[in-house]
Amino acid sequence: MPVYVYKARNRMNEAVGGERFAPDRNALENLLRREQLILTSAREKGKEIALPKIGSRSKVKSKELAIFTRQFSVMIDAGLPLVQCLDILGNQQENKAFKQVLHQVRSDVEAGMTLADAVAKHPKVFEPLYVNMIAAGEAGGILDIVLQRLSTYIEKMVKLKGDVKSAMIYPMSVVTIAIGVIAVIMIVVIPAFRRIFESMVGPGESLPLPTEIVIGVSNFMADYWWVIMIFIIMVFFGIKAYYGTPGGRRMIDSILLRLPVFGILLKKIAIARFSRTLATLLSSGVPILESLDITGRTAGNVVVQEAIRKVRLGIERGQTMVEPLKNSAIFPSMVSQMIGVGEQTGAMDSMLSKIADFYEQEVDAAVANMLTLLEPMMIGFLGVTIGSIVIAMYMPLFKLISKMASH
Repeated sequence: MPVYVYKARNRMNEAVGGERFAPDRNALENLLRREQLILTSAREKGKEIALPKIGSRSKVKSKELAIFTRQFSVMIDAGLPLVQCLDILGNQQENKAFKQVLHQVRSDVEAGMTLADAVAKHPKVFEPLYVNMIAAGEAGGILDIVLQRLSTYIEKMVKLKGDVKSAMIYPMSVVTIAIGVIAVIMIVVIPAFRRIFESMVGPGESLPLPTEIVIGVSNFMADYWWVIMIFIIMVFFGIKAYYGTPGGRRMIDSILLRLPVFGILLKKIAIARFSRTLATLLSSGVPILESLDITGRTAGNVVVQEAIRKVRLGIERGQTMVEPLKNSAIFPSMVSQMIGVGEQTGAMDSMLSKIADFYEQEVDAAVANMLTLLEPMMIGFLGVTIGSIVIAMYMPLFKLISKMASH
C-alpha cells in the first residue's frame, strides 16, 4: 500500500499535514473526511498526484455562484437528474474556470460521490457553508429547498457588499482626484511661481514664511517624488504583510471596529452577516455547533470570530447563546435578547432572519449617514488645503504691491 504525503484543512480552516497509508487518492480523501479534514494536496512518495487546483475565489465571483445556485435549485425542483443539471449548467457557463469546476463535480457525482463531497474538493470556489448546507440538504432529502436558501443568502451577501462598495466609490474618487490636483499644483505650478519670486526678491530680503514652507514642500515633492512613491508602496505591502500574521490581523481588525464612524458600520455589517449565515445554516438542518463553527470562519473579522467561538464554547458547556453574546462587545443587548427569545420559542432561525433584515437596513442607513458626514469634511479639507496654497503664493505679491504703493 503506497504512502501519501498530504496537506489538508481542518474545521478551523487551519493547515495540517502528515503521511498516511491509502490504496489510492480517493481512499485517502475519504479517510481524512471521516476525521473532518478536507484534502488540499497530496503526493505519493516518488509520484505527484493530480489534485486539481481549479478555480479560485478571485476567478469565480459571488454573483456567478448565486446565479448558478438559483438555476440549480429550479432544475432540481423541476425533477431533473442531478448529473444532467450539472452538465447543463456547466456547458452554459461563460467563466472557463467555473465551467471546469462544474464538469469535474459532475464527473465525481457520476463516479458515485455525493454532491457535498464533490463540491468539497473545490474549497476556493465553494465555501464550508455551501458544502455543509448541501450535505444537510442531501441527508434530509430537501436539496432543492437548501439550494434556494443558499442562493437567497449569497444574493443578500452580494447586495450587502455591493451597497458598501458603491457607496465608497464617490468619496474614494474625490480623495483620489484631490490628491492628484494637489500633486500637480505642488510639482508643476509652484515651481513657476518660485522662479518669479526669486527674480522679485532683492538682496537681504526673504519670502513670507508660509510661502517658503509651500515652496520647500514643492521642491521636496519635485525632487523626491520617487522616494514618496516607494515609501507609499512599502507602507502598503508592510501593512498587508502584518495583516497576514495572526497578531497583526487581530490588532488591525480591532482598530477598525473602534473607528468613530467606519467602526460602527463594520459592526453592523458583522452582525448582519452573522445573523444571516447562522439563520441559513440552522434552517437547513445543520447542527448548532457546526453552524457556529462555520459562521465564525466566514465572519471576515478576527474579533467577531473570537466572539462567536466563545458562544460556541458556552453552548458546549451547556449554556445558552445569550450569556456569551451579552459579554461580547460586538453584539448589542437587543440582538442577544432577540436570540434568547428565539431559543425559548424554538424559532431561532426565524428570529435570526429578522435580525439580519433589520441590520441590513441599518447598514444602508449607516452608509447614507457616512456619506452625508464625509461630503462636507472632504469639501472642507480641499478648501483649506488649496486655499492655504493659494494664499501662500499670493502673499509675496501683496508684499510687492505694498512696497510699490509706498514708493
